[in-house]
Parts: sequence; structure tokens; C-alpha cells
Amino acid sequence: MGIPSYGQNQNGNMLEQLSNALEGSKAWDAGSIADGDEEALEITVAGAALGDFVLASLSIDVADLALSGAVTAADTVTLVLSNNTGAGVNLGAATAYCLVLKKA
Repeated sequence: MGIPSYGQNQNGNMLEQLSNALEGSKAWDAGSIADGDEEALEITVAGAALGDFVLASLSIDVADLALSGAVTAADTVTLVLSNNTGAGVNLGAATAYCLVLKKA
């Protein structure tokens, strides 16, 4: 992906971690998620390590579900959709994306 670092942050440090970001994606049809339940998806991201930061997104509206991500093993990012809406939700088919920022 190669995010260019065009400057410095407020502390004067170069934003090199962004230019070294890793990425991954995978098709995901989480099905119907009951209230209080979660659905998880593993995405292989070469170079991801425990302690790295993860940003997650979905190609469709998450309909008030919470989407989170974490590196759960070497080269493995796990995304989780959590439903705390008070009712079941079925999002349909989508593509899940993750961006891994290496810890300093």
C-alpha cells in the first residue's frame, strides 16, 4: 500500500510507522449475529506480530455493531463484530480490511 509520510507529527517525529503499514483483506459473510453475540474472522497478514496496532474496516455499513481487530498470533489478525444493539443483525456479504501498524 505504501502510505507516504509527508511530514512530522506534533512531537517532530517522522511518521515512518505509517509508511511501513501492513494490510490484509478477506471476504466475510458473518450471517445473523444475535444480540450479545460476536462473530470473528481471521486474516493472514505476513509480518504482523503480537503487540502491533490494528485498524479494521468493512466494505458495508456495520449497522451499529462494534468492529475491532487485534493481532492474535504471528501473521494472524482477528477481526470481531460484536452485537450489543438489543436485536439480531444480519449484515450480508462484505469484504473485511485491516491495516497493521508496527509497534515502535
